Amino acid sequence: MKALLIIDMQKSLFKTPRHDFNGVVSRINTLADELRKAGGLVIYIQHNGAKEDDLLEGSQGWEIIDELDKSETDFRLTKTACDAFYQTELEALLKSKGITEVVITGAATEFCVDTSLRACLSKGFNVTAISDGHTTANREHLSAEQIIKHHNWSWENLIIPNVDIKIVTASEAIETRKF
Repeated sequence: MKALLIIDMQKSLFKTPRHDFNGVVSRINTLADELRKAGGLVIYIQHNGAKEDDLLEGSQGWEIIDELDKSETDFRLTKTACDAFYQTELEALLKSKGITEVVITGAATEFCVDTSLRACLSKGFNVTAISDGHTTANREHLSAEQIIKHHNWSWENLIIPNVDIKIVTASEAIETRKF
């Protein structure tokens, strides 16, 4: 069984423009819809942070962006670190639901998406990273597009025994994974 992680797609974090925002949101919505139809889990991960970052739990900035299609059947978990597994119930939830493969999307590529993806592999879950389903902002040293391209390449070349990692587009995931 599969679970879709939608990491940190929160209002406060999108005050800064993100690469391909509309495309990423559209692809996440499509993946979530297909996964729900197939009986998989959709899990929103929300970062609890500082008041000055407008990420206090329950604040407007902490909320999931309006553009994502949420369902009453979706799960929501909060975290306080880049790693969605660190001191959260995520691993227990995945195991209790018989999840063997985690599909990863969200923001920001080089922070919480990357850290959570690597933790997921270390916990023994197979991972499908959606190459066009994660985003970030331009940084001082690299463009968002370069950061995304680098991480997709890096993930594809990880050596992790006994687990599988695939880097595919959203459309490839739907076609080949039969969500």
